[in-house]
Amino acid sequence: MILFAVLFALVLVFFLLKKPSNNRNWQPDVALLPYATFAGDKVTLHNIRNCDYRTETDFTVQHYDKTFDLDSLTSIDLYLVDWGLGSVVHTMLSFGFNDREYVAVSIEARKQLGEGYSTTRGFFRQYELTYVVADERDVVRLRTNYRQGETAYLYRVRGDKKVFQDVFLDYLGSINRLKDTPEWYNALLTNCTSQLRGHTRPYFRKVAWDWRLLANGYADELAYEKGTLDTSLPFAELKQHSIINSKAKEADQDSNFSRRIRDGLPGIDPTALKP
Repeated sequence: MILFAVLFALVLVFFLLKKPSNNRNWQPDVALLPYATFAGDKVTLHNIRNCDYRTETDFTVQHYDKTFDLDSLTSIDLYLVDWGLGSVVHTMLSFGFNDREYVAVSIEARKQLGEGYSTTRGFFRQYELTYVVADERDVVRLRTNYRQGETAYLYRVRGDKKVFQDVFLDYLGSINRLKDTPEWYNALLTNCTSQLRGHTRPYFRKVAWDWRLLANGYADELAYEKGTLDTSLPFAELKQHSIINSKAKEADQDSNFSRRIRDGLPGIDPTALKP
């Protein structure tokens, strides 16, 4: 027992002393970190990813910079991407500027070249945390058009412009911090949903605890019950109407991809999506 305790202590010390790094042989799609610069109410996002996919694993990495006016931030949309487990999904937010331009943020494990994702390894400081700031034709099409067996749901979030701006700026604070100070990804504590929940604190002030905060496949149901999503339909109908896979496949590389996947979605004013 003493020997076991000593060995456990050595492993624990090694685990706790292991430091995250931004200097590794990264996979090309996560090699370049995004960051934001500010000039008054203007925010320039640098290194917005927009990969040109041929298959899920065969793609050309592309990035661009774009300047947005904070005052024109008028919407937040929530993505849930179910890869078959149902109760555990990938979550993303997309920020809309006058319902004309959108930028999505996907919080992920940053993988090294040749490295796959393992949930088990995700508990033990094997991956750094990264925020992929991307064109929707990248992070959405990857999941709807190229990966097999994934179902993407898109929901318009209710709220006021000030809250949207606060959430966006909170995201940018973490994005800029990670550029200089890397952090570990953790499959339970520091993942796509726990981070999203931290950034969207105003929406969770009335939620002391709910099991759906962990089983994030039901996060849309929780948000619906709290009035954060459109409630004009029963939840089961809203969920069915929010599947965007077929729309994304039809839109594919269309420059109006973001508008087309939102066409007809509950809670979105159709007049705002006109070209």
